[in-house]
Amino acid sequence: MTLPAPQPVTLTGDIVRLEPLAAHHAEALARIGLHPDLWRLQPEPVATLEDMQRYVDRALADQRSGTCLPFVIVQQSTGQIIGATRYMDIALAHRRLEIGATWLTPASQRSGANTEAKFLLLQHAFETIGIMRVVFKTELSNTQSRQAILRIGGVEEGVFRKHLIAQSGRTRDMVYFAILDEDWPTVKARLLARMRHPR
Repeated sequence: MTLPAPQPVTLTGDIVRLEPLAAHHAEALARIGLHPDLWRLQPEPVATLEDMQRYVDRALADQRSGTCLPFVIVQQSTGQIIGATRYMDIALAHRRLEIGATWLTPASQRSGANTEAKFLLLQHAFETIGIMRVVFKTELSNTQSRQAILRIGGVEEGVFRKHLIAQSGRTRDMVYFAILDEDWPTVKARLLARMRHPR
């Protein structure tokens, strides 16, 4: 049986809340998200407000097609947008989706925001939507991202060489990770402990 399509929802934690992305968020995202390092290993750079508007518009188009559910990441203590993330490559017939396109403004990195955002997305995917397999992928050369995925409990499954091509023509070797529904109780316990006692 195919699962019903996930609907826009707000997911609330202690550090962040994830709110459904809207077209008007492009300006706020541009204010905090035009740092070149954020986009160095991404398919295409986002360097201007117009670039960010296109980025948002594409995510919303993918949402309308049923393959994506994008969010802005909002800092609970200030109410300010600090980044973005999404469910993507949603394949409900196979009870599978990917968590990706996650970025945080540099000031909010290593603050616990990313861990909690991933926890909220994983919990909603497994416990509410009924997903069986959550995928993460990152570029082979992105050591920071690979380590972050391993820390939240992703199991490395392999490298897809020359799997994607960036707008510049650069080929991208991608590493795939996954968390399965049977992994979730252990991953959940580990993440909850980590969020209660951050290093």
